[in-house]
Amino acid sequence: MRNIFLEQPRRGKTRESQLTPHQRSAVWGGTRKAVSATCGLLLSLTIAHAQSDPWTLDACIQYAIDHNLTVKQSEIMKSQREVELNTAKNSVWPTVQASASQSFSFGRGLSEYNTYVSSNTANTSFGLGGTMNLFTGLRVKNNIEMGKLNLEAAAADCDKAKEDIRIAVTQAYMQILYQMEVCEVAKLQIAIDSAQVERLTTLYELGKIGPAEVSARKSTLAQSRLTYTQAHNSLMAATLDMTQLLELESPIGFVIAEPVLEAVPPVELPTPEQIYQEALQHRAAVRAEEIRTDYAKTNIALAKGGWWPTLTMNGGLVTDYYALLGRTSKGFGEQLRDNFSPYVGVSLNIPIFDRLETRNNVRMAKLQLESQEIQTENVKKTLYKEIQQAYFNAVASKDKYASSQAAEVSAKEAFDLETALYEAGKSTGTAFNEAKNNYLQSAANLSQAKCEFLYQVQLLQLLAGE
Repeated sequence: MRNIFLEQPRRGKTRESQLTPHQRSAVWGGTRKAVSATCGLLLSLTIAHAQSDPWTLDACIQYAIDHNLTVKQSEIMKSQREVELNTAKNSVWPTVQASASQSFSFGRGLSEYNTYVSSNTANTSFGLGGTMNLFTGLRVKNNIEMGKLNLEAAAADCDKAKEDIRIAVTQAYMQILYQMEVCEVAKLQIAIDSAQVERLTTLYELGKIGPAEVSARKSTLAQSRLTYTQAHNSLMAATLDMTQLLELESPIGFVIAEPVLEAVPPVELPTPEQIYQEALQHRAAVRAEEIRTDYAKTNIALAKGGWWPTLTMNGGLVTDYYALLGRTSKGFGEQLRDNFSPYVGVSLNIPIFDRLETRNNVRMAKLQLESQEIQTENVKKTLYKEIQQAYFNAVASKDKYASSQAAEVSAKEAFDLETALYEAGKSTGTAFNEAKNNYLQSAANLSQAKCEFLYQVQLLQLLAGE
């Protein structure tokens, strides 16, 4: 599916170029006076925004992935699974330990000749020993396999967290874009009303109309200014939501780069089934659950290992020094040398009856597998429902966008005609206001339809794993 975002700031004409020649002559003077009179602080924030480089959608997504706390937490969990896997792999090695002890005995005790005497004794011993599992019922092998699957599942969870961030950022980006479009419509409304106020004021000064008509138009202009203030506040709120999602300290200086949208892209949307098949291969949520299913299967094999015998080998070196206090004994070094004793042994442990613990462990592991298989199927069904909903929303938003374009063109033509009649004195202010409101409403509907279409198409791409 072709990406319809062209990540660059919009240049070229704005809606102000759609005004009539007489209206354009008064746009800059009238608009600046009207907006600065009521929105000085808001415009100062806009100027501060313009001083920083615009954020593209890709830049927002990447920054969110790098700084989002949920993503960081999932990365830590992945690192923990790596340590656990390393521990499981190291369990194939033997354990080696050294020991030393010193003891004193008072009263009757054994002498160095293995006879009992009434004397205090001292005993010093040293040892070095090791143990190695030769066979543990495939527990080590299965633990390593489960460690690998755990790591893969943690990596998939990390990818899922990033996918969720991509969708959330895209939605927030589209909301800002929509509010920016609403502000543009509000500015156009101010420009239109400002131009009419100036025209009617001139006519009033020439004595061609009464003050009531001028006052009515000024009231309409004041309402337009209020509409712009509300739209700008909504834009600031949407910007705040985005900056909080990005973990930025403040929304001051944050502004997005508006993507350039061509006319309705001449692309065929893939069917939900096609998107679903792509999603099964690429979506991290599905991959994570499938890995956990394999983990549950391996856990059954691990539990069955309790029925197998275990074979362990151990060996080591020991020596000691023994002395009767107050009597002459062999030297310390001589005794350590004489008492030096290496040893090696093998231990076989055959389970006969473990109070049905292994049987119950196997049964529990099988139940966990059944539960996990249901969970995997549920995730797949939920994903398919999301894809179906997104697909039909995309189709509807595409049709709505095309219809809104046609409606906006018709409303603009009707408004231009009504404006000419009104300025020629052949129409009433009520008819002019109705035509203006219809045009502005159609322009707002077009902005909303465009943003909805952008978001739905982008959402389909994200759901497919692109």
